[in-house]
Amino acid sequence: MTPSPLTFGQPHPFPGKLIIVEGIDGSGKSTQLLLLQKWLEAKGLNVVFTEWNSSLLVRETTRRGKKSKTLTPTTFSLLHATDFASRLYHNILPPLKAGLIVLADRYVYTAFARDAVRGVSPEWVRKVYNFRPDMAFYFNVPIEVAISRLLGGTRAQLKYYEAGMDLGVSQDITESFRIFQSRILAEYDKIVSEYGLITMDATKDIEEQQNEMRHVVSNALENYRPKRGTHGKRTLFWRRFNVPKSE
Repeated sequence: MTPSPLTFGQPHPFPGKLIIVEGIDGSGKSTQLLLLQKWLEAKGLNVVFTEWNSSLLVRETTRRGKKSKTLTPTTFSLLHATDFASRLYHNILPPLKAGLIVLADRYVYTAFARDAVRGVSPEWVRKVYNFRPDMAFYFNVPIEVAISRLLGGTRAQLKYYEAGMDLGVSQDITESFRIFQSRILAEYDKIVSEYGLITMDATKDIEEQQNEMRHVVSNALENYRPKRGTHGKRTLFWRRFNVPKSE
């Protein structure tokens, strides 16, 4: 029997849970997801982490393209779609089928927002991606707060593509970031309404945000029972094999 295709139209059928975070650079989403991961693991739950643009299949190609500044909006979009497809089938679906919790730092909504701002058809991009998460948090932050955090952080500089310098909106990288990321914020507003993302006030204290996030996740996991699913019998890479004892 052929399995039903995965779509955004209905929840996935697997016993695991997929929790994702979204937000512009400097929103603090990665910090919150890391804290959530440590909390879930402290509760004895098995957690798998994945992040945007981390597939070995395209990571080196993307790195070279960024370094040479030769990525067009369409090329960028296709590379990210390939990255997502690779991670979905190798890093997301297997643990979900096994009943684990998957945490994703950025998800398809990043493509929906960034690609639209870069001029790629929003309708086309939405047809490329097809898997709905169980919980999606959007960390909303004012553009000036994001800039302050990034410039005042450990790297103290903005990156070429995160600032949208490839679009030529400004020769000043800070101003280009301000324009580009402000447009992404506007796209996120549409996405929140369209897909029902859980909006978090990213200007609040880190601990306060984390407590709110944990409260939402706790309620959502109230009936969650971590157990081996029946959707896949392939041995997973994080499982340990018992060495047979000699008789």
